[in-house]
Amino acid sequence: MSDDQEHPGDPASRDWIHETQDDADEAPFDAEEGSGHAMVPARETLPERIYLLPIHNRPFFPAQVQPLVINRERWEETMRRVGKTPHHTVGLAFVGEAAVEGLAHDDFPEIGTAVKVHKLQDEEQQIQFIAQGLQRFRIQRWLSREPPYLVEVSYPREPVDAGDDEARAYAMALINGIKELLPINPLYGEELKHYLNRFSPHEPGPLTDFAAAITSAKGQALQDVLATLPVVARMQKVLPLLRKEIDVAQLQSEISEQVNAQMQERQREFFLREQLKVIQRELGISKDDRENDVDTFRDRLEGLVVPPRVLTRIEEELDKLSVLETGSPEYGTTRNYLDWLTSMPWGVHSSDNLDLPHARAILDRDHDGLKDVKERIIEFLAEGTFKGDVGGSILLLVGPPGVGKTSVGRSIAEALGREFYRFSVGGMRDEAEIKGHRRTYIGAMPGKLVQALKEVEVENPVIMLDEIDKLGQSFQGDPASALLEVLDPEQNVDFLDHYLDVRLDLSRVLFVCTANTLDSIPPALLDRMEQIRLSGYIAEEKLAIARHHLWPKLLKRDRIPKKRINLTEAALKQVIEGYAREAGVRQLEKQLHRIVRKAAVKLLENDQQSVRVSVNNLETFLGAPLFRKEQVLKGEGVVTGLAWTAMGGATLPIEAGKVHALDRGFKLTGKLGEVMQESANIAYSYVLGHLHDFGADADFFDSAFVHLHVPEGATPKDGPSAGVTMTTALLSLARHQAIDRPLAMTGELTLTGQVLPVGGIREKIIAARRSEIFEVILPEANRRDFDELPDFLKEGMTVHFAARYEDVARVVFG
Repeated sequence: MSDDQEHPGDPASRDWIHETQDDADEAPFDAEEGSGHAMVPARETLPERIYLLPIHNRPFFPAQVQPLVINRERWEETMRRVGKTPHHTVGLAFVGEAAVEGLAHDDFPEIGTAVKVHKLQDEEQQIQFIAQGLQRFRIQRWLSREPPYLVEVSYPREPVDAGDDEARAYAMALINGIKELLPINPLYGEELKHYLNRFSPHEPGPLTDFAAAITSAKGQALQDVLATLPVVARMQKVLPLLRKEIDVAQLQSEISEQVNAQMQERQREFFLREQLKVIQRELGISKDDRENDVDTFRDRLEGLVVPPRVLTRIEEELDKLSVLETGSPEYGTTRNYLDWLTSMPWGVHSSDNLDLPHARAILDRDHDGLKDVKERIIEFLAEGTFKGDVGGSILLLVGPPGVGKTSVGRSIAEALGREFYRFSVGGMRDEAEIKGHRRTYIGAMPGKLVQALKEVEVENPVIMLDEIDKLGQSFQGDPASALLEVLDPEQNVDFLDHYLDVRLDLSRVLFVCTANTLDSIPPALLDRMEQIRLSGYIAEEKLAIARHHLWPKLLKRDRIPKKRINLTEAALKQVIEGYAREAGVRQLEKQLHRIVRKAAVKLLENDQQSVRVSVNNLETFLGAPLFRKEQVLKGEGVVTGLAWTAMGGATLPIEAGKVHALDRGFKLTGKLGEVMQESANIAYSYVLGHLHDFGADADFFDSAFVHLHVPEGATPKDGPSAGVTMTTALLSLARHQAIDRPLAMTGELTLTGQVLPVGGIREKIIAARRSEIFEVILPEANRRDFDELPDFLKEGMTVHFAARYEDVARVVFG
């Protein structure tokens, strides 16, 4: 029925409804109330004027009997007038999706169905009645175009030749189709099967309407059937609708059968498994889940050398597990705890390979350069040969990004023949990541070290703690302090994880830590580690690394044959000098990757067999060079210093100039940190008090406003190594004497003129060689650091060592 069915009517108007019910009860009615679909042939004289009710879902067919519900407020007056008629007949017209409020007479179809109202009932907001379809009507004239709608109708005849063979054939097809549909669709009841026997091929009209009424076709298609008066034409339209309904019903039946079959199969399998469990349990040949878990944990302990106190704890937990219900939360917690305890490699060790030639071969294969680092690792392994093992040591690899710290740790593990496990502690703020959560918390887990031992399945792996200088601190805890127990050889023999709550022996583990700088590592933690510095690479080392490692790795990763891309030696040197001057090789690898990508495009788009990358066409692959050849600044008051940064060494020119002679003053620029500002003030005070000693005008600074600047003002600079350089710049300004040769220096100065040692000598020498400066001044206390440098770095260098600033002035000014 329509969607306008939910409004209450006036209670005062209920009397006519009861009168109508009495009349309806006396009227003939052959079908059971609410029987769904049925067909009742009508033999009554029908009125020429009837009231209309619009319906929306689907049209109503003649001789169909079905309950209808209408909106009381909207159609109460219409039904009251129908109740006053002697025939109690109303016309039902299908209006589709048209809104009830704006219905016009054009929205009503020409053909509808006249129905007789039976058993009319009154409810709060609705009127219910049973509609008995009588006959089709055709609207001849509208008598009332507003509700209640009143029309004058005629009842057209349905032309059919009962003896026509075609009509009888269609009728038989419809009967067979209905009989085929009824068994596979439970919506059609048994009474329809009985009533179907009353239809005859000699009366095809009611049969056709019945077949159309039981389909689920769209409303407009059914209205088209209703409006078709010739019976044969109507049957031609209904038969496809009936066949479609049969196909849909069969498909639904097949799907339902498949689902039921799967459900029955699973139920059968479930019952059989349960019966099998019961039978096996009765015969004593089966175990439940609890017994399986206990046996699994006991099997894991076979062959392990479990410490007595740990074995006692495991037995206690197994006893607890055997009495707990498998569905209880405590069972799951205990089972997880036992799972971790029995997964530890108690007493399982891998044998170390302490063959020094083998270790040298591994290190030389994986790394070019780093000669001093390799020697230090070989010494470490040689010590382990006499000691019997290399466990309990903590190595700290310090160096700029991209110099190969992580890969060195991996090579150490391979040289020793040990398992390797790496995790980064950078940004770690929770000490539970190291020492685990307590078991009382939901979702508790052991720490990273326990997880590492479980994964590698031995007690003596190589564990790498990456980025240890970037440990965080928060209100949750201090992981750096938690690492003190891990990295102390005196303490880690009895390391206690909060989750396991038993002592673990980490003394056989070789810990390798990496850091870019030492400044942010707590002194107590740094004291427990043995430092190995990776200072970075000079151009010759980068060239070898690119040829032997980076370039072949990139071509192999992209599956490009070596002969397809030819990178010349000169072009590779230009990449290193012009595009990748950092201490490591990560930026160099990125630039080489750019070359590979662009070369691959040329190979595909131009259909070339090979691409040659040379100095002449390098800019087409990488663009203009990022670095030009550094020009050493020269002039009065200009001195080149040497600085250390986290990215490696760098040259640091310092400029001093006289602004005016109107007033005495001193100004600093260049985004200098507090340490460098103090160094500048010390240098200014020292020069001011010793001008006469160095052959300068003693009154020069009395009326001079001096400006000291460190170029690249946007770059923050700090550190205690520029005092000597600043002093030399101020003295050069006061003497009016420029430095006439490439010369660089480093060192800190005191007010008494002593030159103090500084760090990063290797990086600073590399930076000087990169800028083609081969004469440097170093503090006397750094002589040992320079002597320990590889020969290829010291070759061709002229180094002056200064204990006091007089030594520096003697070298610079003669």
